Amino acid sequence: MTARRPHVAIIGSGFAGIAAAAALRRAGHAEFTIYERAAEVGGVWRDNTYPGAACDVPSHLYSFSFAPEPGWSRRFAQQPEILDYLRNCVRRFGLERHLRLNTAITAAEFDERTCRWRLRTGTGETVEADVLVPAVGQLSEPLVPELPGAAEFTGTAFHSARWDHDCDLRGKHVAVIGTGASAVQFVPEVAARAASLVVFQRSAPHVVPRPDRAYRPWHRFLFRRVPGAQRLGRLGNWLFFEIAARGLTTAKSIGGAFGAVSRLHRARQLPAELRREVAPDHPVGCKRVLFSSDYYPALARPGVRVERERIERITPTGVRTADGVEHRADVLIYGTGFDAAHFLSSMSVRGRGNRLLSREWAGGARAYLGMAVPGFPNMFLMYGPNTNLGSGSIIHMLESQAHYIAQVVRGLRGTGGALEVREQAAERFDAEIQRRLSDSVWVSCRSWYRDADGRISTNWPGSMAEYRRRTRAPAPADFRALAPRTAAENEVADA
Repeated sequence: MTARRPHVAIIGSGFAGIAAAAALRRAGHAEFTIYERAAEVGGVWRDNTYPGAACDVPSHLYSFSFAPEPGWSRRFAQQPEILDYLRNCVRRFGLERHLRLNTAITAAEFDERTCRWRLRTGTGETVEADVLVPAVGQLSEPLVPELPGAAEFTGTAFHSARWDHDCDLRGKHVAVIGTGASAVQFVPEVAARAASLVVFQRSAPHVVPRPDRAYRPWHRFLFRRVPGAQRLGRLGNWLFFEIAARGLTTAKSIGGAFGAVSRLHRARQLPAELRREVAPDHPVGCKRVLFSSDYYPALARPGVRVERERIERITPTGVRTADGVEHRADVLIYGTGFDAAHFLSSMSVRGRGNRLLSREWAGGARAYLGMAVPGFPNMFLMYGPNTNLGSGSIIHMLESQAHYIAQVVRGLRGTGGALEVREQAAERFDAEIQRRLSDSVWVSCRSWYRDADGRISTNWPGSMAEYRRRTRAPAPADFRALAPRTAAENEVADA
């Protein structure tokens, strides 16, 4: 047995990766490396720089409880400020020396002889670690639909997560495909600049008012100087989202109240004809509920149209819909979200017995507590399957996972071995989660929450409080311990 402290490889430096690293540092564990494929930290808040990019969870809740920020400028922080917060967390917890930027991990393979993970980088380098923590999230791979003729478009085309800031929209005819969370934020900005704008809407979202405001100096003074003021605000936001979450699962009357707010919001901001064009055709909460107070007014501006006809193809000069009409466009912006259902699609992961993770997840991704997968010892995912929230702050969930992983790592000290979740425990957990999800609002329509076969591999069916309770400490009975093979055992295995 070796007394070596386990080395942890964290893949990704967004909120998830920083949460995991900070938890390890706070637990006194400094043997870890954060691998980041980009040139700086930040994850989605580094990549999504589109105009109007902001969080739809109040700032005090969309931040780490162990790293409060009293200086937020707004109730709902915008992208540059959130990115600065993450950079500050890296400095605050001394994570700079653990970072390996511009280093993509393309493959990971578990070595049963040593109970270690062997990782391969994009440059062909091989590195090893005892514990693998993929923290790439569910919203890291932009999804661009395969539309006929897209390659023939002669104008400028880009996804919202890869915004082309060199493209001047002033005086341009712009087409936006998609009406998800990102589009609702950038459409008002585009509408104010473009000569014309067509928004192609496949399914109208439920939109409710965004109660945003700038914090005044006295607010920030209060948050800095009055003990508990910021935590009290955080608690109030947390309680609101916990109650709202019940409307998506067990208390449909709460969901009905949000539906009424959505209808009233449309009635107040849109003329009757346009109101009918953007009326959702699904129950509130089935798809992500969006917060905006300027999206509907943007749709009502002169030169802005909502197009509900199905897109037939992209032409060299625009977009043709199924009714034969060609909509002129100089710029095409995809607001089509992310490939959330295919977890870890950017890398090949092989576990015990050379099993391939993508093959194990062919019927839909699943993981015990959203973190551990049978056959993949010492691998613990951050923001893994069934840990997304329909209502609440994912940062709260990430803190729970990071605390759990830090405890696992502490338990591995001095063992030289690995922990693998038992098949029965994982199956029992997945069966429970899918049973509870089958009674949720998310099964009542198609959305990015669901796989092609209808399975919900993304969302958590309970509250943030329940997840925090269930991840408070690892359950030893749900895992089995593996030890490195001796030289003699390796000879037998090779025979």
